[in-house]
Amino acid sequence: MRRSPLLWVAALVVYAFLYVPLVVVVIFSFNDSKLSAEWVGFTTDWYRKLFENEEMLAAAVNSLVIAFVAAGLATVLGTMAGIAMHRYRSKILPFIVLPPIAMPEILLGVALLIFFISTFGAESLSLATVIVAHTTFCIGFVAIIVRARLAGMDESIFEAARDLGATPWQTFRLVTLPLIRPGIIAGALMAFTLSIDDFVITFFTAGAGVPTLPLTIYTMIKIAVTPEVNALSTLLMLITLTMIVIASRVAPDAIKGKG
Repeated sequence: MRRSPLLWVAALVVYAFLYVPLVVVVIFSFNDSKLSAEWVGFTTDWYRKLFENEEMLAAAVNSLVIAFVAAGLATVLGTMAGIAMHRYRSKILPFIVLPPIAMPEILLGVALLIFFISTFGAESLSLATVIVAHTTFCIGFVAIIVRARLAGMDESIFEAARDLGATPWQTFRLVTLPLIRPGIIAGALMAFTLSIDDFVITFFTAGAGVPTLPLTIYTMIKIAVTPEVNALSTLLMLITLTMIVIASRVAPDAIKGKG
């Protein structure tokens, strides 16, 4: 089937819109100028200054810790929720698991803030409360992906495993888990991405001594954003791409979208 040239042009425009800004960020992270308006010369000083900036590094470490822990917890709980919603067809479970997805972030952030303060006191706001908050809104995304993965499978596979004498745990470990692994990995990647760049919920649930990258960059915008932010963004993109490559090795179907 011959594709229209307009289709190729439209595709190129869309991909350029998505990726050209990322390329510009990477290029200007090596720009020997405090301004990103024009290219002056090549330098790696911004990476050196980044690793000397303790405030920025502390914020980056906090964001990565929050993202990894929240994504791990959300993946486990979201997988369980997705399996439960698919297996039991309950009308109550979706109302328990999915509201954080549809709820505006500012409303969820305020609700969590009130909960933490009224239950544990204002001094309770810390790294732990941010992790709990991020886990809360990431569970639903993982659950939806896992549930969609299960919905596309033939139930006779699981019935055959039970007919052959497999226990429920053996059926889950040897049949269900390998089949839904691409969905689990995809959900984990989405949870990590949503967590590491979240601003609104983090703003309400983080304590004064818990800077994260979005909060730190927001503070810098009030004064001036240096190319160190470009350098840090480049490193974060590298981390994300590395995770995608690892996921493609562990479960190629999660990246290719094949069953």
